[in-house]
Amino acid sequence: MDIVSNQQKQKMHPHKFTLWVAIGSLVMMFAGLTSAFIVKSNQVNWKPVTLPKVFWISTIVILLSSLAVQLALRSFKNREMNKYRMLIGATVLLGSVFIVFQWMGFQNLWAQQVTFRGAGAGQFLYVIFSLHALHVIGGIVALMVMLIKAFFGKIKLYSSVPVEVAATYWHFVDFLWIYLLVFFLVIGGN
Repeated sequence: MDIVSNQQKQKMHPHKFTLWVAIGSLVMMFAGLTSAFIVKSNQVNWKPVTLPKVFWISTIVILLSSLAVQLALRSFKNREMNKYRMLIGATVLLGSVFIVFQWMGFQNLWAQQVTFRGAGAGQFLYVIFSLHALHVIGGIVALMVMLIKAFFGKIKLYSSVPVEVAATYWHFVDFLWIYLLVFFLVIGGN
């Protein structure tokens, strides 16, 4: 009986497995886009872009949101539901603020005449950052569903798997943003 129990504990939950497959796909997509950026940046008429300062503020916001979701996960596991609700709500709010700052950054770029036209970093910046923002919005929607369930749903089976999956995804989009920001600062500013 102990052998079967240990084997079941060693298996990955299907939702976690699916998440890791999706994360692998996203890593490949963003790796392909940033690789294409590197190749195109060697063109003669390439125009580099200076990132607006508001992207630094959004970085702080998404790092705080990652901390909030991690604390929410810990609160859920400790069955501190009021704290969990507050922290999931804070994560949703911080994720939304991140998107607002991203929008402000795009507006700043547009005001600097960084558009989709011509050969330059602007085209890639809009596409890559917009794809990231879409994935953050998807995470916000998932977190909002969890927040609504935390207030109005009844917990029949106290499983932390959904919270773990959401937290892992949220940490991924956080890490991805850091990677993209550093990438554009190092490679895009040449």
